[in-house]
Amino acid sequence: MKTKNLLLALLVSATLAACSGAGMRASSPAMVSDGMLTGSNGMTLYTFDKDAAGSGKSVCNGPCATNWPPLFAMDGDTASGDYSIVARDDGKKQWAFKGKPLYFWIKDQKAGDKTGDGVNGVWRVAKP
Repeated sequence: MKTKNLLLALLVSATLAACSGAGMRASSPAMVSDGMLTGSNGMTLYTFDKDAAGSGKSVCNGPCATNWPPLFAMDGDTASGDYSIVARDDGKKQWAFKGKPLYFWIKDQKAGDKTGDGVNGVWRVAKP
């Protein structure tokens, strides 16, 4: 009987813990690694010079976003500190750092790659 009650208590605790964070980000949407911003997957994040800081909008859409996937914000995520959420043409939301939308580069293969830095003279590694 004690084992059954203990298992039930653990199950209830785990369920409550999982539900308590629903729709809320426990930490910032990006991390700092080797002086640059990375996603939770460890992949380098970039900014696009053609995005106007503070405009609340991303201008990298369509084929651009295929090559430069946005760091998407989920429903329920809220802006905090230097991180804000901007609108996309497709109706989705994207994280921005200091007003600049954040993107991944499709050609980066592993954490730490930063092959997108300087592409076409308009892509930059995002730095804190």
